[in-house]
Amino acid sequence: MSSKVFHRMPKQTLPVAVAGEGIEIIDSTGKRYIDASGGAAVSCLGHSNQRVIDAIKQQAQALPYAHTSFFTTEASEQLADYLAERAPAGLEHVYFVSGGSEAIEAALKLARQYFVETGELSRRHFIARRQSYHGNTLGALAIGGNAWRREPFLPILIESHHVSPCYAYRERIAGETDEAYAQRLADELERKILELGAENVAAFVAETVVGATAGAVPPVREYFRKIRAVCDRYGVLLILDEIMSGMGRTGYLFACEEDGVAPDLLTIAKGLGAGYQPIGATLVSQRIYETIVGGSGYFQHGHTYIGHATACAAALAVQHVIAGDKLLDNVQARGEQLRARLRERYAEHPYVGDVRGRGLFVGVELVKDRMTKASFDPSLKLHAAIKREAFARGLMCYPMGGTVDGQNGDHILLAPPFICTAQQIDTIEARLADAIGAALQATGVTRAAA
Repeated sequence: MSSKVFHRMPKQTLPVAVAGEGIEIIDSTGKRYIDASGGAAVSCLGHSNQRVIDAIKQQAQALPYAHTSFFTTEASEQLADYLAERAPAGLEHVYFVSGGSEAIEAALKLARQYFVETGELSRRHFIARRQSYHGNTLGALAIGGNAWRREPFLPILIESHHVSPCYAYRERIAGETDEAYAQRLADELERKILELGAENVAAFVAETVVGATAGAVPPVREYFRKIRAVCDRYGVLLILDEIMSGMGRTGYLFACEEDGVAPDLLTIAKGLGAGYQPIGATLVSQRIYETIVGGSGYFQHGHTYIGHATACAAALAVQHVIAGDKLLDNVQARGEQLRARLRERYAEHPYVGDVRGRGLFVGVELVKDRMTKASFDPSLKLHAAIKREAFARGLMCYPMGGTVDGQNGDHILLAPPFICTAQQIDTIEARLADAIGAALQATGVTRAAA
């Protein structure tokens, strides 16, 4: 019988997930899959954490939901306090939503309303980066730089502007230092601001560590410090997207801590609630908050489920588990282990060009030629073959195509749960190696063992 659910890939017949245990998901046939991508970098605590489940039950029994036009709740207030106390300097208020795309939409509208409140009505342009991804709603899609996702909807997207990503593996010039590369990118942003007219630019939007579109691409040192300085020079807001990379994924609660910068607006989701409830948030600087409170006194935005009590209770429990079990230490240790294992295995491999990332946010980029960094023919769909071969071996990973320019390039994103053991990391690496080898053979790239 055909499914009545409109799945995102309706031609495929998907297995039915019936249970989760630790880092594994179990389907209706009893087959187990290691969730080495956390779904889409969501399930940071793995599956069926009893402490989080108990918090959800307790909140649902007391008060599952109250509309935010009438009430606040203890759950949302406590979660906001928790996040604000640990956030980068100046981010003192939290606007709760139901997911990452909503968090970006809220950030864009907050940026625009901030300038409306200050009387700078011409500030309407948003600048982001090529090969970025900020969400699937129209505003988020417009500022994103994922060409494949954007193309069908271009006629209905708002105008946006894009500059180069900080993608050292492909775009740093030979012999260029990190400092010089970061400065070149900051200079490019400055030129774009001046081209548009500084008085017309509202914000620059960037993923702290690029996620799905390019595969765990970290910035070089000093990049965001230089970007922050350019934004400050022209009164442009800095919006950092940590929907994938935040909430401990890189080994820091907020990924930008490692870069020593604080944005004006910061978006989080995925790891905030770890998949136990749908939740996201936009963290807001005191300056923006006070401007709106002292002006119109009203943020002209909202969704039915913002500040959802049960979702907030779940997210607070998730954060308490991460802190109480010192999981950020494990993220750093297991991340170093995973990257080391991958680099060791693929040090001489002809078709693996780069292993990168921070913490348990790891990317593997595949290339046709290591010397030239040429990509495979997109028609091979190597990334899809890797996903298929990995899944057959009981491994969930997150490969994508279009890594380089939206059409060319293949990479694999790994984002396993923070609770992974050293032995489980070794298992993930071994199964992935088998899958890559099988996919290269299945696509006719090689007959040799990978």
